[in-house]
Amino acid sequence: MMRRSVLKQGKPLERKSPMSRASSKTPAAGAGLLRVAAVQAKARAKELKLPKPVRSRGMKGRPPTAEEARFMSAVAALGCVACKKDGWHNPSVSVHHIDGRTKPGAHLLVLPLCAGHHQDGTGANPTLIAVHPYKARFEERYGAQRELLAECVSMLTNNEAATVAAGAASEQITVE
Repeated sequence: MMRRSVLKQGKPLERKSPMSRASSKTPAAGAGLLRVAAVQAKARAKELKLPKPVRSRGMKGRPPTAEEARFMSAVAALGCVACKKDGWHNPSVSVHHIDGRTKPGAHLLVLPLCAGHHQDGTGANPTLIAVHPYKARFEERYGAQRELLAECVSMLTNNEAATVAAGAASEQITVE
């Protein structure tokens, strides 16, 4: 099926009104120039634009609850448990999750470790055995991680009992 055109074959196209010479006054006349300028500006912006940073999902696992955060702070206040086994006291620690950060209760299964005992090559002393990546060597020297956690919990309960006893003694002194 052929479409019929309003134009007749062999006849030239005729305008009903002549074209205006003052093309800069009409809004359509400048549209082409504006479009070109916009394309050029976009190209310049692409050249100057820095690549987008890689999007990070942050640390895996959920954030700790307030109770878990208090426990982790108390454990961290003990100092590095591995340095303690070597006879030193190192208060600068990071919290090591024994069983990852994603399992239920993971924020309660933590050890206070200094940088050298936590990650290989990060501490001031390069001879320290780090749990990452030398877990077997670390546990051979310092004991199983859950045993170390039990020691930390017993230290916390001893400190807590000592604090309560000291508080009770100070109350007795002030009462007399």
